[in-house]
Amino acid sequence: MNRAGGDVLLELRGLAKSYDGRARALDGVNLEVRRGEFVSIIGSSGAGKSTLLRCVNRLIDPTEGSVTFDGDDVTRVRGRALRACRRRIAMVFQHYNLVHRATAIENVLQGRLGYKSTVAGMFGLFSEDEKRRAFAILGQVGLSDFAYVRTDQLSGGQKQRVGIARALVQDPLLMLADEPIASLDPKSSRTVMEHLRWAADELGVACLVNLHQVDFALEFSDRIVGLAGGKLVFDGAPDELNEAMIARIYGTDMEGVGVDGAGAGAGAAGVADAADSDAANGCIGPAAKADRVAGRTGGAGVPATGPVAAADDDALSVAASASDGSAAAAGLAPAADGPAAAAAAAAPAPAADGPTASGVVAA
Repeated sequence: MNRAGGDVLLELRGLAKSYDGRARALDGVNLEVRRGEFVSIIGSSGAGKSTLLRCVNRLIDPTEGSVTFDGDDVTRVRGRALRACRRRIAMVFQHYNLVHRATAIENVLQGRLGYKSTVAGMFGLFSEDEKRRAFAILGQVGLSDFAYVRTDQLSGGQKQRVGIARALVQDPLLMLADEPIASLDPKSSRTVMEHLRWAADELGVACLVNLHQVDFALEFSDRIVGLAGGKLVFDGAPDELNEAMIARIYGTDMEGVGVDGAGAGAGAAGVADAADSDAANGCIGPAAKADRVAGRTGGAGVPATGPVAAADDDALSVAASASDGSAAAAGLAPAADGPAAAAAAAAPAPAADGPTASGVVAA
């Protein structure tokens, strides 16, 4: 795993948020995130995890404390300066926040709206370079064949991958992910976590991820942060998190979480099952952190373009879904000889019996 050793990108000092003047959703949180670091936040519902993320990009204004991002005090900036900060802070949402009547590629291109004037944004005036990059990123998250499919026709895991692609097309320094796998099955959850981890390892994007799944936090994180009652009660490496600390974070006896013996058998079985399904779909295997390190250095069996998942088990009729043709009509098809074509060539081919997109331009 990438043990990020870069300079501090995000710094929270004494961060507090009160909604009614009395009860505090956050209470004096101090936290640092380094460039390219993957940090998971765990805690029970109501612990303040979502509030913390929304204070970082000022979707919520903190009551006290400071948020310093890439040298800027986010709590003090306004107007254009705040928008400039938000361009560099992408966000992935639990419920996707996609435009369901729009295609996958149209949703991805919305990640460029922060760089556009009001008029250009209203009329969807994107450059050819932006379109090529959007297609390339869709390929990197395994959705090349779904570019022209309306997102209301996609499975949950595919929708979340569109959300990740939309975030990455912003060219962010930091990606916030608020419960990105809470609504997904275990197989899709692993695929999404692999893509977030890949963004940190290969693109150098720092990731701050809220999770309820402690086993995934242990596997994918450089650091784990625990919140309880709005206070930071744990900040350390995954191997420092034990059953006693988990019980403190969640305020109960947490059995079956797969830490230090408790539930380890079930956890191991789950990993084995996920490994089987990952191998069947051409994904990076979850077995060992060393495998992921080998992948970053070009180890065998790992796609050079990042973790790519085959289509989910949901049977999708891409041809019917793509009959809308709105993306093609808007001129979103990349040039056949451009970088997107090269990315498409590098992307893994879909399964022989899987859906194909009639709108995808052949290289």
